[in-house]
Amino acid sequence: MRYPIYRPRRLRTNENLRRLIREINISADDLIMPLFVRPGKGVRNKISSMPGNFQLSVDELVKEGQKAVDLGIPAVILFGIPERKDAVGSEGYKKGNIVAKAVSALKDKVEDLIVITDVCLCEYTDHGHCGVVKKKKGGKDFSIDNDATLELLARMALSHVEAGADMVAPSDMMDGRIGAVRSALDAGGFLDTPIMAYAAKYASAFYGPFREAAESPPKFGDRRSYQMDPPNTDEAIREVALDIEEGADIVMVKPALPYLDVIYRVKQEFGYPVAAYNVSGEFSLVKAAAERKWVDEQKLVIEILTSIKRAGADMILTYHAMEVASWLK
Repeated sequence: MRYPIYRPRRLRTNENLRRLIREINISADDLIMPLFVRPGKGVRNKISSMPGNFQLSVDELVKEGQKAVDLGIPAVILFGIPERKDAVGSEGYKKGNIVAKAVSALKDKVEDLIVITDVCLCEYTDHGHCGVVKKKKGGKDFSIDNDATLELLARMALSHVEAGADMVAPSDMMDGRIGAVRSALDAGGFLDTPIMAYAAKYASAFYGPFREAAESPPKFGDRRSYQMDPPNTDEAIREVALDIEEGADIVMVKPALPYLDVIYRVKQEFGYPVAAYNVSGEFSLVKAAAERKWVDEQKLVIEILTSIKRAGADMILTYHAMEVASWLK
């Protein structure tokens, strides 16, 4: 028996019919909103390269968290900006660090919000790298002391969870950091706290606006020695496999839009929950074009997020979260 060729054009005649056969839908449930927290009170510092985003004091952060809940956004991820920086990022894991304070306030004042914390040293080190730096002869070349960094990352993650964080997200790309964090959380009695691993994080040109927002550009060199080379996809699969083996509960691909093929491969090969980070550069490019009236911002953003979800992402970290949730509402 010959089957007719499927021609859905009659089902595309109006929006309601299109909705009936739509395969992928974006909802607020898919979104995680990144937030930047710094010391002070009543602070809302505009981030010039990321319109609509701010460095927030804890009191202002709580307001943003409540807005997120009211719009149906289930989760936020926190990035800390300390008062002082040093070579080992001690402000990131000391008792009462800025992220721990923010976590405590959100959990105390905002109901039904999942609070995730970024775990990395780059915002807290005076050199801007994600780990403890070892200088080589002449002072120009450098390397990262991987094992020394693991201990500090584990301390940071534990401080966040002790403050009430629902999940931690190590983003440093050090070897073995998921296992180190998992061991620290388990030893501290937090066996059920999940880890979202920045598993395939590329050395990307799309991070520029974030580095302004987090005040974390490297003072020398770059991060290519510990972040992934953009042409590589097999390496991404190996990195994800290692993080899963060490105890990751969710694996992330970052950035999202230039790496849709990687998102697809990760989802197909592992079947694990996959997060994708629609990063600052992706966000700012859209904003710049929209300000010049070159694109329809709402349609473009929804199309971008749909493509990320269609590739296999179960959740999307995006600076568009608040706007998208309000559009959908």
